[in-house]
Amino acid sequence: MAKAFQEPTPLWRQLQATAGVIAAVRKGSSGTAAVEVVDATLRPGVQALAFHVWRNLGRAQALRSKLVSRQPSPGTDALLCVALALAWNEADAPYDAFTLVNQAVEALKRNPMTAAHAHFVNACLRRFLRERAALVAATDHDPESRWNHPRWWVERLQREHPRHWQTILAGANRHPPMTLRVNVRKSTPAHYLAQLQAVGIAGCSGEAAALYLDQPAPVSQLPGFAQGWVSVQDAAAQMAAPLLLQGLSAKARILDACAAPGGKTAHLLEASDADVLAVELDARRMQRVGHNLERLGLHAELRTADAAKPQDWWDGVPFDGILLDAPCTASGIVRRHPDVRWLRRESDIAQLARLQAQLLDALWLLLRPGGRMVYCTCSVFLAEGADQIQAFLARQSQARMLPAPGHLLPGCGPLDADVGDNSNHDYDGFYYALLEKRHA
Repeated sequence: MAKAFQEPTPLWRQLQATAGVIAAVRKGSSGTAAVEVVDATLRPGVQALAFHVWRNLGRAQALRSKLVSRQPSPGTDALLCVALALAWNEADAPYDAFTLVNQAVEALKRNPMTAAHAHFVNACLRRFLRERAALVAATDHDPESRWNHPRWWVERLQREHPRHWQTILAGANRHPPMTLRVNVRKSTPAHYLAQLQAVGIAGCSGEAAALYLDQPAPVSQLPGFAQGWVSVQDAAAQMAAPLLLQGLSAKARILDACAAPGGKTAHLLEASDADVLAVELDARRMQRVGHNLERLGLHAELRTADAAKPQDWWDGVPFDGILLDAPCTASGIVRRHPDVRWLRRESDIAQLARLQAQLLDALWLLLRPGGRMVYCTCSVFLAEGADQIQAFLARQSQARMLPAPGHLLPGCGPLDADVGDNSNHDYDGFYYALLEKRHA
């Protein structure tokens, strides 16, 4: 029997679903959660469109303000901004501008909640096409439009990183590389790179076990992925395990606090014979840790608990090493998660900094004298990095700083020029501190 012909998904359906994802993030949902509820047949296209929109949303919102005197209803505004974000830059537009306009209007007409506004949006978008150059020029000097980040975010980076803020913001809108971590228990970077080349996947070596792919590839195409030969992990995140393991015995007792999704847990086990306890508050995310370790053929003790309340899970035996990858704004990984910049509020920074301080103080008590703790966040904000650790050192007289990368600024390298090699910085934004507990 001949297979039934499957009609291609009309663009208006993709735009309608994308607008729903954008509206959900505006209401406080994460982009990942918003995309997950999209129909499976639409999801890949919607995710690609949503990422494009988030990387251009500041410009779109500025253009919308030039086109309308009063912001439309949330659903209508989301679709209007989706169309503007996709159409404003002809060189980067995924579709012809007239096609986008027609399909955006069709998406409004097909939704009973927005159908009444279809004519209004059509008029706005047609005006945009007629006056594109002038409207774009009129929004060039708006920092939110120019950098496609909230104004508070831009201003905070200007204050905290006066030499690097523009590079950080520009880098956040570029597509990140797909970076792999070779499981050194099963292969070597050189051997695995040769295996990639044998199946037509081009890449190059990075530091230690890292490999950069020239183009992203589905993990199903990576040789030995299912057998645990390799994992996907940004080069900055790959610094955590080696930093903690230096100076510890091969079979050290290590706590990985806030462990999900388990990339750093696995790296610790790949690089040592350590006895690792992984603690994670979210039971669903802890399942991902278990699945990742199972694929890699590794074992750690997994405990679903609040790391900030060790009285609920700690057995009283001190740890030789502690890895605290603390919850943070994720401001350093917006090139991979472009929704984050529109999801976060500036007040989140202080709230998360308090949680980070609570975790630091609680877990420090679990470290043996002479033991080491790595504190890290995927953030570029000082309150979650250098300022946080300076306050901790003021509270804890037994703590002393050891050499560590400090703030890693994407596209700029380490903020501390005395640490690290400034030749290659194609990694996410992170902060690393290495702390040693002095003997009393």
